[in-house]
Amino acid sequence: MARWDKLTSAEIAAQIASGNDLAVLPVGATEQHGDHLATGTDTFSSEFVAVRAAERTGAMVLPAIPYGCSHGHTEKWAGTLSLEPSTLTVLVSDIVTWAYKSGIRRFVFLSGHATNGPSLGSAILSLRYLLPEARFRYLDLWDISDRVGALYRRDAEDFHANRAETSVLLHAAPEMVRNDQIVDVTDVTPGCVFQYPMPRTTVNGVVGLPSQASSEDGRLIVDTAVDDFEAFLFRAQSEPWPDIEAS
Repeated sequence: MARWDKLTSAEIAAQIASGNDLAVLPVGATEQHGDHLATGTDTFSSEFVAVRAAERTGAMVLPAIPYGCSHGHTEKWAGTLSLEPSTLTVLVSDIVTWAYKSGIRRFVFLSGHATNGPSLGSAILSLRYLLPEARFRYLDLWDISDRVGALYRRDAEDFHANRAETSVLLHAAPEMVRNDQIVDVTDVTPGCVFQYPMPRTTVNGVVGLPSQASSEDGRLIVDTAVDDFEAFLFRAQSEPWPDIEAS
């Protein structure tokens, strides 16, 4: 069993005592995803992939954080619940500090929401200093591997509620999709110098072509992401500290 919140204290202690000191922290968001996807899309997707890959590797998955830094969505569309960037940094740091007390020494943050990145990077900068015996890595879901990224970006570079995100939910949680509300919106950001809040780039909160989504496509994306994240976790579990004496 991979999920921390489904294990007992004794079971967690036993896993760590056996040498399993790697934990994955899914970090999501609660935000608008157009009219056709549920607000929990980013949290569900990152946790879904994390749990399935961890089940294959023996890593543990910490309870997902369902809130992220979603200021860019603004209040234009109902449903978004955003943290301040500094709040997410502190929240992640607190969770890691307590997991460290239980014996976790390797942490992977898997984010389903792009603008969580600065907060997670800031947390890592502080945690590496405060907990020098621990190791940290942050990944966006679509940056697990090049082939996962290619699947996510087929219809939009600055995607949101697009083909990939819709397909994943059609496969894994179809009750979170409103098929009759799907509307395509072309990505207008390629070539832009600046990054823009969503009301400047989309009329309905969507960027991409969700009409091309399917359950079969979602299975392909999920299978690819789980396979490649599994390989990543195996590497993380076995990687030694760099040998600075050999340099």
